[in-house]
Amino acid sequence: NMYEDVVRSSLCVARWRFSSEQATLNQLTDTPTGRFDIAHQLPSDLLMLHAVTVNDNKIDYTIYGDKVFSDSSTSDSLIADYTFRAPETSFPSYFALAVQYALASVFATAIARDDKLMEMMETKADRLMAKARNLDSQQQTTRSLSTTRFSSNRRS
Repeated sequence: NMYEDVVRSSLCVARWRFSSEQATLNQLTDTPTGRFDIAHQLPSDLLMLHAVTVNDNKIDYTIYGDKVFSDSSTSDSLIADYTFRAPETSFPSYFALAVQYALASVFATAIARDDKLMEMMETKADRLMAKARNLDSQQQTTRSLSTTRFSSNRRS
């Protein structure tokens, strides 16, 4: 399904606030065959995993199919930060418009067989996606820049 492929890939381009989620991972009874101590089930709606944490500290992990393997202990509670397939009703207008132009680019090739139109739509889609990422990134607290390293080097 072309539509679904374009939407899913567009959702994975950035960490969109409207399609980001956290979930506690369920520990599996079966242990990994080798290299890792423990396995957890990934959320069923996951498109892309961004981080796995224990007590707000990122841990090393590897994804195998729909499971995540790590060397955490059985008493640890693993939290996953991930992108999920958000419903169209939750798409902000800036994202929906970028997806529409990405689809237009696909259809220009598949239906109209017009390479020039495809290039034009793809360029517009890329510009709109960049604007959408910029707008979406403003929906969280701005991270402050640590200047202590610069100050200490300047004084020495």
